[in-house]
Amino acid sequence: MSNIRPKHVPVTQFPVRDDCLQVGGFALPRLAQRIGRTPFYAYDRQLITDRVAFLRRHLPEEIHLHYAMKANPMPAIVQHMAGLVDGVDVASGGEMKIALDTPISPEHISFAGPGKSDDELSCAIAAGIVVNMESEQEMERIACLADRLGIRPKVAVRVNPDFELKSSGMKMGGGAKQFGVDAEQVPSMLGRIGRLGLDFEGFHIFSGSQNLKVAAIQESHEKTIQLGIALAQHAPGAVRLLNIGGGFGVPYFPGDEPLDLGAVGENLRCLLPEAKRQLPQARVVIELGRYLVAEAGIYVCRVLERKKSREKIFLVTDGGLHHHLAASGNFGQVIRKNYPVVVGTKVRGNAREIVSVVGPLCTPLDLLADQMEMSQAEAGDLIVVFQSGAYGLTASPTAFLSHPPPVEVLV
Repeated sequence: MSNIRPKHVPVTQFPVRDDCLQVGGFALPRLAQRIGRTPFYAYDRQLITDRVAFLRRHLPEEIHLHYAMKANPMPAIVQHMAGLVDGVDVASGGEMKIALDTPISPEHISFAGPGKSDDELSCAIAAGIVVNMESEQEMERIACLADRLGIRPKVAVRVNPDFELKSSGMKMGGGAKQFGVDAEQVPSMLGRIGRLGLDFEGFHIFSGSQNLKVAAIQESHEKTIQLGIALAQHAPGAVRLLNIGGGFGVPYFPGDEPLDLGAVGENLRCLLPEAKRQLPQARVVIELGRYLVAEAGIYVCRVLERKKSREKIFLVTDGGLHHHLAASGNFGQVIRKNYPVVVGTKVRGNAREIVSVVGPLCTPLDLLADQMEMSQAEAGDLIVVFQSGAYGLTASPTAFLSHPPPVEVLV
């Protein structure tokens, strides 16, 4: 088996002692004992802190860093993040409530999403949160609600640019999109904002996500800042906010290389002087979710049974796609690829084999690892799925087949 290569990206952020994974200072079996049951998600707070510090070192100090909490809205993580970042971006009323429980000022909380209810908008207006308006109809609804409440709402325009973030895992701008206002329609909308007397903050321009290509991100930043400057000429007041989105990717699969953040930061240092000259009152925001938390999290499940079927070995576990849809390959993958998966107490292991890790659900889609080389595992061993800190539990169909949900802990 020695000539078989692991079918996943190398993972080095968690220490390994005596061939056992360590998370937040705990050996994995001890952490499992502390939690009391499997499956569970565990997030390492120090890794999150280190990632924010890494960004601060490489990005210009003028950049305001926001956490896009849709990546992981666990309240303990959001509270921890509130002490590290400059703002939070939410995508629902539920996320808004969690964000408002943190020490972050409401004026540094923004609310995006193409289908906001009147109740959600009323709460955001009353709280003083910046609402990223996704359409002219939403703008008119906000004006009516604000008039009833007797409050002048803080608003920004989410712009659907006429370009996209090349090589991105998920394209959020360019072409016809449900997100934001087409760039060519924004000038007329800005005039209406002035007539309605809304408290105009600026622009949110987000074109894509999960990108590992420096050149693509650099080009996107250049075009985004240029677009913001051009649209500002039609604004009803000074632009105080220019959110240029995020899109920084993390490696998951073979061949993925970590993003060269230094090169991204240097390019921004060249772009910011002109942005500052043209938009002197604007704070430039980068909004990141996955990049801040993905690599700090693991998903852990326990082997229930070792099964052999027609010469193939299956490890049947108590976890699966109902807890971690992304790792199963059913959250945006066109061709399924394995997340990094190991046996947590035999990370390297002497005895190796090719196995598939499956869950307890009655569907062939319930697959956490497909024909991967791993240490030989038995019933009771703990399986670890890395890169699980973002779009894990809350992006999964937890009600499917009515199995109990996993636990989440921040350690």
